[in-house]
Amino acid sequence: MARYTVAVVSPWTPEQAFAYMADLRNFAEWDPGVSEAELVDGDGPGPDAAYRLKASGTTLRYETKEYRPDEMIYVVAKSTFFESLDRITVDAEGTGSRVVYDAQLKLNGPLGIFDPLLKLAFNRIGDKAGTGLIAALGGRRVD
Repeated sequence: MARYTVAVVSPWTPEQAFAYMADLRNFAEWDPGVSEAELVDGDGPGPDAAYRLKASGTTLRYETKEYRPDEMIYVVAKSTFFESLDRITVDAEGTGSRVVYDAQLKLNGPLGIFDPLLKLAFNRIGDKAGTGLIAALGGRRVD
């Protein structure tokens, strides 16, 4: 399984940061791998929301599996070849917020033998998305 995590401290309030991150339509603004993002179920971010994202030539349907307002959202997308598991958490940090974006990519079935190669590629893709997220939130990366 490939995993990429980035933590960002932002001057945005936790409520502002969560509202931005929980609406997956915003992914197209900060993740250069996402070319399109639209809400396909629900009337906005929430426990019943689902999104269609076009990423690196693949169209994925992300469904919200867990949703705690102003704190955490967990979304999952499944395809024939892999499963994408994304968890976003937001906490107060001083007068701003700390956003953690944790993305995992699991290859299905026998494709799992390619995990070491996937990890290398996913880290490069993740670094680009992380840089975009830091810029979008006007923040800085923290470990």
